[in-house]
Amino acid sequence: MLTPLLYVAAALAEIAGCFAFWSWWRLDKPLGWLLPGLLSLALFAWLLSLSDADYAGRAYAAYGGVYIATSLTWLWLVEQRAPDRWDLMGASLCLAGAAIILLGPRSA
Repeated sequence: MLTPLLYVAAALAEIAGCFAFWSWWRLDKPLGWLLPGLLSLALFAWLLSLSDADYAGRAYAAYGGVYIATSLTWLWLVEQRAPDRWDLMGASLCLAGAAIILLGPRSA
């Protein structure tokens, strides 16, 4: 299934875009960080729209769990801070919820 991969790619694009703004605002990075951040956020929106979900709200809800897990991976790999057990338990619950939303049987 292509949708979970789209969600991971969308999450990376969203996190990178938001991190660019965060870095400019909170870490005193140059203003030039905002342009790639904006492009990354536009990429995020486009990638999320490629989901095969029938409704935008359902796509966004399922994406939320993937976003949370990807954010914690970003925390670990980019920000060099390992998620704790509470982070991991919370992300697991969110991924389970996303799977139920995405893969649950739908009546015709």
